[in-house]
Amino acid sequence: MRVIFMGTPDFSVPALEKLNDEHEVLAVVTQPDKPKGRSGKLIACPVKEKALELGLKVLQPERARDEAFISEIKALNPDMIIVIAYGQILPGEILEIPKYGCVNVHASLLPKYRGAAPIQWAVINGDKVSGVTTMLMNEGLDTGDILLAKEVELKHDETGGSLFERLSSIGAGLMLETITGLENGEITPIPQDDSKASKVGLLTKAMGELDFNKSSRELERLVRGLDPWPGAFTYIDGKKLSIWKCSAVETPQDTEIDYCGAVTAVGKDYIDISCREGDLRLIEVQLEGKKRMSVRDFLNGFEVRRGDKLGRGKEQYQ
Repeated sequence: MRVIFMGTPDFSVPALEKLNDEHEVLAVVTQPDKPKGRSGKLIACPVKEKALELGLKVLQPERARDEAFISEIKALNPDMIIVIAYGQILPGEILEIPKYGCVNVHASLLPKYRGAAPIQWAVINGDKVSGVTTMLMNEGLDTGDILLAKEVELKHDETGGSLFERLSSIGAGLMLETITGLENGEITPIPQDDSKASKVGLLTKAMGELDFNKSSRELERLVRGLDPWPGAFTYIDGKKLSIWKCSAVETPQDTEIDYCGAVTAVGKDYIDISCREGDLRLIEVQLEGKKRMSVRDFLNGFEVRRGDKLGRGKEQYQ
């Protein structure tokens, strides 16, 4: 099949590789190169890097609605357009071009988690299952008819990064199944139930600041969901402390500790922090300017005592 591939981040790369192995990729459409760092040097996204490695034609329009870009897509005359985390909503003019339509591969079990960062939100919200859905695109945001879906169970220690890798691989396989099914007339699109829809937004660095006035279970999921980006953090002695591994500990109420965010216990390889419910046990951390390390190594160079407070100040958590 003659296919155009549209995608940007590393999540999309396995699908591009599989698509190139099985079908004729007419062009790869991705976001324009972005300046990075103080030098402002333009950096290509992972999909562009892979496309060039494979010797594929690359298109990088500023806007998918540009008439010149739409004309170029029409001239390529694709049978299908595959879209995976491209980053722009496609206009109706493009959606109508391919014979078999535009197919989106979305990392959630639609209609749940329409929008950005569905992978991380599944971990943050404590979902037991997640998955990938392929849908026939319309002009809405992840509102098209469902084609195929595959469910996966989340592991007890699942992170945003580990689920990202699993769903990226599953999505690539489901994409190929969808292409074959549509070509053979074996798939019947199913409209989404809008009454069951939920929408999630982009992740921000500010989301990672731990509010110890929440339960330890909530914070433990947040730490896992935001790993590796943007990461969870707090402050100790005015310095930023990133939290990479932790666990929620059920503990009896400590009457001597009267506020959330206080250190309730310090062991050889852990630090317990008081939360609204339970304690958050820190296991792997990173002090600003330092490398990521175990709490055991951290305590070798940084004194922490019971009653010390983490966060921006005691008043924040009262």
